[in-house]
Amino acid sequence: MSTKTKVLVIFALTASGKTALTRELFSTQGSHFILNAEIISADSQAVYKGMDIGTAKPDEALQKEIPHHLINLITPDKQYNVSDFVNAADIACEEINSRGQLPVVCGGTGFYIRNFLYGLAPTPVSDEKLRNELKDRISREGNQKLYNELKKIDPQSAAKIHPNDAYRICRALEVYYLCGKPRSSFKAEGQGQLRNKFDFKFIVLEPPRDILYERIKQRVDQMFDAGLETEVRSLIAKGYTKESPGMKAIGYSEWFESDDKDQIRQAIKRHSCNYAKKQYTYIRDIPGSTIIDFTSSEQEYVKISNIIKSFYKN
Repeated sequence: MSTKTKVLVIFALTASGKTALTRELFSTQGSHFILNAEIISADSQAVYKGMDIGTAKPDEALQKEIPHHLINLITPDKQYNVSDFVNAADIACEEINSRGQLPVVCGGTGFYIRNFLYGLAPTPVSDEKLRNELKDRISREGNQKLYNELKKIDPQSAAKIHPNDAYRICRALEVYYLCGKPRSSFKAEGQGQLRNKFDFKFIVLEPPRDILYERIKQRVDQMFDAGLETEVRSLIAKGYTKESPGMKAIGYSEWFESDDKDQIRQAIKRHSCNYAKKQYTYIRDIPGSTIIDFTSSEQEYVKISNIIKSFYKN
């Protein structure tokens, strides 16, 4: 039996059914409860305070039933990157394990999960002068122009970065201009193998695409019904702008592009579906993954429950 800390990792996009699954398996009120666990969020936007509806954070009831970590950490004007996530997740895993609970890293940011499993790639240290120059260019020329520049010099990285993600566009360009090598050429520590720090079990929830996209569209409608507009307006009233890192997220950035609520709704649905397609590219080739064609059926709950029980006991 391994003496390393066991860590369950679940890749699951918004609207894939992960909230219902975690409640079923890890809440004592769930009908398939198997063991005590604590959730480490792997959703990059859940770290932001005040951004609850648009990021589909777990509700207060679920957070009381199952402890959650790495949500509501910072305000939307602060930057949070993959290095912050991996370092914080590592600490949380050890602390959760010390309490006799199973750490469960769960979310839909594939970039975060990939780096958590493989380890951070040893890219060059940031150069403040160059970074500021690139940020100034973003402000003057816009995201799209620098994104197009990135597509020419590092198409592999560009394919995994949203055109609105100014931070990661700047970082990828910065790496190239610092050393003359594309960021995608830097391999994570394991060089194709998972980190030896933890004993991982990696599960991918993959609903059929047509079902997932329909659920995403329904989720966006539910967000509007729950008061998404009020949440966004409140954040803007507090002084957060389209340049604030948190406000660049899907569900928030669209409110700066139009005054037509129906156009905003449709843009969020479109961007969310495109985001879902892109996130799967990060986790396709991860070794040892268990892919579940997930539709939230009783049989699937039992199958996943048995997989986790076997992993935890061995």
